[in-house]
Amino acid sequence: MNPATAFASTVVDELVRCGLAEAVIAPGSRSAPLAMALWQRAAGGPALRLHVRIDERSAGFLALGLAKASQRPVAVVCTSGTAAAHLHAAVIEADEAGVPLLVLTADRPPELRGTGANQTIDQLKLYGGAVRWFCEAGVPEARPGMNAYWRSLACRAWAAASGQAGGSPGPVHLNAALREPLVPGTPDPAVPGQEWPEPLAGRPGTAPWTGYAAIAGAAPRQTGMALELPWTERGVVVCGDGCGDPAALAVLAEEAGWPLLAEPSSGARSGPNALAAYQYLLDSPEFAAAHRPDVIVSAGRPGLSRGQLAYLKSPSPAGSAPRHVVIDQGPGRWADPARTATDVAAAVCLVGMGRRPDPGWLASWRAADGAARAAAAAVLDADDAISEPRLARDLAAALPDGALLWAASSLPIRDLDRQMAPRAGIRVLASRGASGIDGLVSSAIGAALAHQRAGGGPAAALLGDLAFLHDAPGLFLAAAEPRPDLAIVVVNNDGGGIFSTLEQAAYREPFERVFGTPHGAALGSLAAAAGVPATVLAGPGDLPAALRGQGIRVVEVRTGRVGGAALRERIRAACTSAIAAHGRPG
Repeated sequence: MNPATAFASTVVDELVRCGLAEAVIAPGSRSAPLAMALWQRAAGGPALRLHVRIDERSAGFLALGLAKASQRPVAVVCTSGTAAAHLHAAVIEADEAGVPLLVLTADRPPELRGTGANQTIDQLKLYGGAVRWFCEAGVPEARPGMNAYWRSLACRAWAAASGQAGGSPGPVHLNAALREPLVPGTPDPAVPGQEWPEPLAGRPGTAPWTGYAAIAGAAPRQTGMALELPWTERGVVVCGDGCGDPAALAVLAEEAGWPLLAEPSSGARSGPNALAAYQYLLDSPEFAAAHRPDVIVSAGRPGLSRGQLAYLKSPSPAGSAPRHVVIDQGPGRWADPARTATDVAAAVCLVGMGRRPDPGWLASWRAADGAARAAAAAVLDADDAISEPRLARDLAAALPDGALLWAASSLPIRDLDRQMAPRAGIRVLASRGASGIDGLVSSAIGAALAHQRAGGGPAAALLGDLAFLHDAPGLFLAAAEPRPDLAIVVVNNDGGGIFSTLEQAAYREPFERVFGTPHGAALGSLAAAAGVPATVLAGPGDLPAALRGQGIRVVEVRTGRVGGAALRERIRAACTSAIAAHGRPG
């Protein structure tokens, strides 16, 4: 056995012992030992599933989707050189969103670096501070002690990525400098007799080399330590993407009698206190002024609207800043985009709820929310035309319990936030860590694969046309690759629709070329080139039938950017008028 093969097979075995169930590779020569070890392990049983993508960026975002849906580390492997650079965007999203990734990059050995050797760049700490841990694994050598080193290295990488070693989950980068020979069965002249100097077995049974008995960063949660808050009627719970424990936050809102303002991908948008139209309420200066809170409890990464951020900055009824408690996402990590946090805690508990006055606060929020929802529905249902806000509302309602919905980071998630009715039973995910347009087709496929492997139901993705085109390579899967049950619903408004809702739209002369970017692409032809069936939605009533099918399929929904911006403004105006009719809280 040559050293590169020994290293790869040992590390892969140890990662599987730690719990690795999904791995993604992009083809390459220098990474051959890792690729072949993963292939061999996946061929030996169902514990590990292997995915192959021809493009490193698609591979990275597929791994991100798998990890985000499964909430466990996923390995992504690539060769040396610029291949590793193509994973950077996925690493950044994983860092910001706290998604556990194991990034294994093959590299040239030290003697080839800085010499102009083919496909050689500086890969040391390539991703900077975006990873929880970086390790230059060193050149594998045939000498005693390597087995313990490689296995403990794999365990530490797993613990750092999953958060078991303390801190929050996120990406880890292992850089492996591999000398030839790179394939099994090829003799290595540096290993006399080709006998390995020590056994390469792991711990007895399937136990990992190093165990982590407790999550250091979760000690306050495990021991019940929580920040005590005096009860007040005028409190609000705000949940953004990745809020950690959505069920506990929903219970907090119910026990306190506070409104729950939950973004779709927070996982908390259900229960009697969750409001569907809260963004319209916060857009109304009069409503926001009359509903200034004493306490805000926020979790995750809120930030889907300017009104929401302005509300986090709003003064309390007494004229001072309200107490703003941010639930952390792990030691040293919390989201405070408005910079108004007064406390950061692992959890909160309320005291003194026995003296509750009449709950007029919550009743006022609910009445205004109901009025806004009715006003929005009246505008959307005034005719039978297809629109992006109506599509978001109807898609979230049409999916069955147990379904997964992946939303693009721009207009789709915002339309869902304003139109999706609170409901349990579906899971909404989005790349809201860095909120990029990158890799959304691949991420949706990965999330659907992980969701369905765990016994979940069908999946859908709601993407814009630019996001779809940006990751078109994600559609091109080899025949042997597993395919999820995934309907990719693509809003085709021939360009960047979100810019039509922003100030840039007022500058008509440069707008179309530098912001609108009309492309005229035939999305159905692109899907056909990848062997993916595609259909065009004729009307809103055809959506349930269009979602049915098997494998990956594309549902194109054609809309207009100018008309979409005007419709959203009509909805906003109608909601503002309806909210004004309900006055101040009781």
